[in-house]
Amino acid sequence: KNLNSQDASNLTKELVVWDPLIRIFHWSLTFFFFLAYLLEGDWPALHSHAGYTVALLIIFRMVWGMIGSMHARFSDFITTPSIALTYFKRLLTSKNETYIGHNPAGAAMILALMTCLLITAFSGISLFAMEGSGPLANTIVASWSGYWLEEVHDFFANFTLFLIVLHTCGVLFTSYRSQENLTRAMITGRKRRVSKSPGE
Repeated sequence: KNLNSQDASNLTKELVVWDPLIRIFHWSLTFFFFLAYLLEGDWPALHSHAGYTVALLIIFRMVWGMIGSMHARFSDFITTPSIALTYFKRLLTSKNETYIGHNPAGAAMILALMTCLLITAFSGISLFAMEGSGPLANTIVASWSGYWLEEVHDFFANFTLFLIVLHTCGVLFTSYRSQENLTRAMITGRKRRVSKSPGE
């Protein structure tokens, strides 16, 4: 099939962006967070094990963010708040530049989600320690106030849920504005890119 002049100057190719471990982490974290969130109060044992899994996944992500593949590393996407804010403003007002890895807004969301999930997991593990269970049992944590720990745990669990909703809306909006399917990319590991033909 012959390409017309426009097709010849805009050739679509796919780039491998997300490695298998990042994709497994992403969807596993989603599954175990919602499992823990929905089981709270009804299935305490399953709730706690799902919470432990969330904590282990976050620890893995922190390690992989230092030694993992290029676009998984924090050094590839962590930026300043001012750059993230500028990116967000441009996204709302005009067609924004695209990023192979995480964009600045996505990077900020990753840090916010990881922080909230760590606090949620740690406060939950601390609550179990007060009952003599879990890895922090028989430590100084067991003597902390259960009331404020429960308040912290509930607040950050709910705030994490809010961030997930915000993140989902952001992914959909950014996919629309940049004309790239970010959800598909996190499933396949590939992003589609339009490259100029030689000589342009």
